Amino acid sequence: MIHPRDILLGAQAGAFALPVCDHYSGVEARMKKSLQLQAEMTEEFGTCVFDVTLDCEDGAPVGGEADHAALVTALALGAAPEARVAVRVHPVDHPAFDADVATIAGQAASKLVHLMVPKVESVADVQRAVAAMDAAGATALPLHVLIESPAAVHRAFDIAAHPRVQSLSFGLMDFVSAHGGAIPAAGMSMAGQFSHPLVLRAKLEIASACHAHGKVPSHCVVTEFKDTQALGQAARTVARELGYTRMWSIHPDQIRPVLEAFAPRADEIGEAAAILLAAQRADWAPVQHGGRLHDRASYRFFWQVLVRAHATGRPMPEEVTPFFATMNVLADRP
Repeated sequence: MIHPRDILLGAQAGAFALPVCDHYSGVEARMKKSLQLQAEMTEEFGTCVFDVTLDCEDGAPVGGEADHAALVTALALGAAPEARVAVRVHPVDHPAFDADVATIAGQAASKLVHLMVPKVESVADVQRAVAAMDAAGATALPLHVLIESPAAVHRAFDIAAHPRVQSLSFGLMDFVSAHGGAIPAAGMSMAGQFSHPLVLRAKLEIASACHAHGKVPSHCVVTEFKDTQALGQAARTVARELGYTRMWSIHPDQIRPVLEAFAPRADEIGEAAAILLAAQRADWAPVQHGGRLHDRASYRFFWQVLVRAHATGRPMPEEVTPFFATMNVLADRP
């Protein structure tokens, strides 16, 4: 039987399948605990449900950038073979950028799933980052970029078009600060970031740019980490209304609410499985299901539902589990 992955190529969006949560930590003890938690939850869910990004930008003390780069390199090299580890380096205009990339990408590229570069303003910054990665020998390492200013939002489509860019993230705090007081402090809050027009516009532009080029839009962190119920509602808004397929966390308590928000519901999984199985039996010709006609355009959508279900460790009907028996959805195109 033809695999859905092979028959449903050509969807503009969804060229990469990544875990729906990207967990950041920069303090040594927390970085180690994050990697341990990742291993524990991988065993629990049967798949790696979040990336761990070791942070140099906010984690390295001033003057201690080289030591911190050596630390995250050692942690990445010592991670389990199945671990998904990334590193956020300093911005391309920071004095430590070249040394960060030379040390981390030069020694640990084979253990990293991507390199995150913050404060990317233009395609020139992307090219600068790629040149540094290539010089370090990390020619196949994907690049994630953080969009944090109005000018960068304006250039988001061009940035997303670069072939080495795999994901764009939105940096809320710097974006609001870049407006010189024109956006009030409430724009950085749980409620304000989902209601202020300029912030919402930026989020939608970034998500649209990513989907236009088959990249992954990653939503910024919500800093009010103690209110997990409110966080869950925010994450559902991000996933259901703003077009994001991934979200940051900065505290272990945020990971499960993000997973729950981005995971398909049981009824959505059941519907997707039924439609795809019917399509497979019909050799991918149009079928009727629930009084509606479906063809390859909708099959792509329902296949992505199953990919997301698998990536978030959701139970699926036994009939569709063979789709994933020999497929690594975090490496293959959905």
